[in-house]
Amino acid sequence: MDESIPLAERMRPRSLEEFYGQQHLLRPGTLIHRAMQTGFLRSVILWGPPGVGKTTLAKLMANRADARLIELSAVSSGTRELREVFVQADEERRLYGIQTLVFIDEIHRYTKTQQDALLPAVERGIIHLIGSTTQNPRMALTPALLSRLQIVQLRPLTEDDLRMAVLRALTDEARGLGGRGVVLEDDARDLLLAFSGGDVRRALTTLEWAVYQTEECAGVVRVKRSTVQRILEEARGTVDESTLYDMLSAFGKSLRGSDSDAAVYWFMRMVDAGVDPRIPVRRMIVHASEDVGMANPQALLQALAAWQALDVVGMPEARIPIAQAIVFICESPKSNSIVVALGKVEEAIRAHPHAAVPLHLRDKSYPREDDGKTPYRYPHDYPHHHVKQDYLPAPLEREIFYAPSTEGLEQRVRPRKYERPTDGKEENPR
Repeated sequence: MDESIPLAERMRPRSLEEFYGQQHLLRPGTLIHRAMQTGFLRSVILWGPPGVGKTTLAKLMANRADARLIELSAVSSGTRELREVFVQADEERRLYGIQTLVFIDEIHRYTKTQQDALLPAVERGIIHLIGSTTQNPRMALTPALLSRLQIVQLRPLTEDDLRMAVLRALTDEARGLGGRGVVLEDDARDLLLAFSGGDVRRALTTLEWAVYQTEECAGVVRVKRSTVQRILEEARGTVDESTLYDMLSAFGKSLRGSDSDAAVYWFMRMVDAGVDPRIPVRRMIVHASEDVGMANPQALLQALAAWQALDVVGMPEARIPIAQAIVFICESPKSNSIVVALGKVEEAIRAHPHAAVPLHLRDKSYPREDDGKTPYRYPHDYPHHHVKQDYLPAPLEREIFYAPSTEGLEQRVRPRKYERPTDGKEENPR
């Protein structure tokens, strides 16, 4: 095989026997296994992280069903290309009884119009569609297209799966590195497997680079741990949109769950992968109020100070004040009373969207017919600035939206609301 072709492509499985991982889909009796054994072909979405076999599985499904495979990329193809494929597929089906399987990589990049263009051909069986995506299809694809597809979720490969794939690449003389004296030391292999993240393409690509970065000695190419580590450091991982949101979710849940170690880890993991640090810091500012709030109001100041440090100092030095803010938020007592209060207020607004402003709270800068009917009580004229009067519309005057928690500083907040006078007597002014 042409050695100019990357090792990962040369070692792409050509049969189910060579396919590693995804046993939850391919073990006997499962939906996909039965379909492939019988040649049954229907439209599916293959959803999973990079390098877990989505493209390979699509090709194997086409081979088993004896169908013509057309590969498209959502990045470079459009509606015009799709229509041309549909016309050709319809002719092949009517004239020769040949089924056409259209594999669209990165299908989530199609616009709504492009996704809608697929509907008639899929619904009428002119083509069988296999879409590949790293994004959650329920969020990335239109409901109309999803209703015509079966979602198949692929998982990251285990280290055992990766180990077998690497071993096959080292021993295969026709397509791999076999017969060339390549020896991958055990600690180098362990490092390679641990940092491949379940991505067989990444593992084989790193292995290939390591082999060609190692000099031959006495007919042996001995790949050491230091070589693998250097390549991994130079080719630091990046995150796609789906992985980024997963990491941001893990970061936020770690803040809420008071796990300082995990929160700092997820922040640094994102930064190390090239994510703009402003993205997690913005999330942190929200969590300072959403999850800490009045239990420790200083948490919001810490988060804002971290944002300012990032703006003034920049990276990498800003990592230190950001980490300080992360730990401060994690170690603070937690309260979601502000979030709960907002939710209650939104419900009240929906229930009474046209509730009138009480007379004594209305603007007095211009003459009104109701002036003087209900006097406004100026709080500074009363002891401790506390005055018993209604500030909410009449339908909601007894509602309590904000209820202080018993955590941290919030337990010192004065309970609300105060009893309103029923006898018409006012408190004595100072």
